[in-house]
Amino acid sequence: MEGNTTVESGRPAAKIGVAAVSLAALLLASCASQKDGEQIVVTGSKAETDYAMADEAMMPPPPPPPPPPAMMAQSVAPSAVTRSYVPPVVVPGQDNRERYDGEEVSPVKMVQAEPVSTFSVDVDTGAYANTRRYLTQGQLPPRAAVRTEEMINYFRYDYPRPSDRSQPFSVTTDVAKTPWNDNTYLMRIGLRGYDIARSERPPANLVFLMDVSGSMNSPDKLPLVKTALAGLAGELSPQDRVSIVVYAGAAGLVLEPTNDPRKIRAALDSLEAGGSTAGGAGLKLAYQIAEDNFIKGGVNRVLLATDGDFNVGISDQDALVEMIEDKRDSGITLTTLGFGTGNYNEAMMEQIADHGNGNYAYIDSALEAKKVLGDEMASTLFTIAKDVKIQVEFNPAVISQYRLVGYENRALREEDFDNDKVDAGDIGAGHQVTAIYEVVPAGTKGWVSPRRYEDKPAAAATSKLAEAAHVKLRYKLPTGTTSKLIDYVVPRSALANAKAPRGDFAFATSVAAFAQLLRKDELMMGFTFDDIDRLAGSQTDYWRQEFLRLNDVARSMDTSRNGG
Repeated sequence: MEGNTTVESGRPAAKIGVAAVSLAALLLASCASQKDGEQIVVTGSKAETDYAMADEAMMPPPPPPPPPPAMMAQSVAPSAVTRSYVPPVVVPGQDNRERYDGEEVSPVKMVQAEPVSTFSVDVDTGAYANTRRYLTQGQLPPRAAVRTEEMINYFRYDYPRPSDRSQPFSVTTDVAKTPWNDNTYLMRIGLRGYDIARSERPPANLVFLMDVSGSMNSPDKLPLVKTALAGLAGELSPQDRVSIVVYAGAAGLVLEPTNDPRKIRAALDSLEAGGSTAGGAGLKLAYQIAEDNFIKGGVNRVLLATDGDFNVGISDQDALVEMIEDKRDSGITLTTLGFGTGNYNEAMMEQIADHGNGNYAYIDSALEAKKVLGDEMASTLFTIAKDVKIQVEFNPAVISQYRLVGYENRALREEDFDNDKVDAGDIGAGHQVTAIYEVVPAGTKGWVSPRRYEDKPAAAATSKLAEAAHVKLRYKLPTGTTSKLIDYVVPRSALANAKAPRGDFAFATSVAAFAQLLRKDELMMGFTFDDIDRLAGSQTDYWRQEFLRLNDVARSMDTSRNGG
């Protein structure tokens, strides 16, 4: 929502760079450790100023005890209008209080009854990195932790660059035969945002909100956070500003706005972990700092780095969401960066990033820190299109059944598509979005048997037999309030000419299948991890090669799927 505000800062335009975080330094940091019981150390801070302590009214009560596994609540796909808190799934186990807001696998839809599918785009990638963390530790991830769309969108695909900025992203649609079901087809929709040259990037007002509570006292938490954020310091332009806010038992301002790399690194080096987690108070203070240093027409963003262990109850969760939405509407967005294990509250991290028009990423390693905070920071910070929604209407004369693979918690109501007051996902510079539908052609065997009393397709459908589906997209420019509409027709001939997925489509399909197997999707028709390996093919990209290794790990652990 950057730029949609009238607050003045009086600062001229500038440019911001993206850090190339030192891998050696990150690896060193990831091996660092903290002593038990250490408290916050603030050197050269302004802890005694008006910002030193946040409003005590934001201090939350302790959370209620987690429900036993037998009483885990089933989540319901939220409407963009309904923003009440949904109790997350709690993963049981010794010293494990991780929480996930999982959804059931998307159900099959009958085109005659529900021809329209509407959802908000998602560019988060946290579920993939978190799944990788589980697998590398020798465990299959909880089903609730796997979101298929985030798995697919972790990787880049060969979508064309936008031809010009009048439409900030290109749109690709293609169809292939489904590798796991001879009676269905896969329809892919791909978006690619335009890139922003370094010289064109707007000035940035960034507030690093860092959790320094006792739960962050682990080599894979605060040490990695400190070094990763320090990597950004050397890339600031003269008109960019970074502030640092910390929270534990209370919240405080450690570093006033500056672009001096030495001051930023010194402030980060001074931090140690200890105390409880006053997450709500820290977030409130971070927004206050961002407001005080607002850059009109620039990037104004809070970056929250934590294990997600906010000591807030369910009632306070709604209050936090309301505050985040209010700040989003004033032009301050929120990115969440998750770290660590054991008490990780992924349900909180993903939800508040969505409500803050930001991104959610999970940092499980030094390489991931470099990828998210270095290579991809431009797409994280610089929004090129906001409130991006996708709506697909299937022609019942051509398609009889369908299901959207993933995006369960991004579902919107049909009427939300044309309503510009309904919030949706944003696309950053260079971002990509991929969505895959599995569809059944009319007149062929599907998942659901034909209904005895079902009507034939209406004349409007049969008169357009050349069209299999109508794809519509709505988006707003970063400073706009009125959406723009673009649409495409997927021809029926795309199904008739479809072959097995190849190249990037094949790899995207393999990732989707991998996620669905981890979620125990019962419509995968006996597809195995061996099949995924063959479908993905040989790869030269590091991250894709790593995916193949993760698939091998999952295959070795899930004997029910690999025939072992």
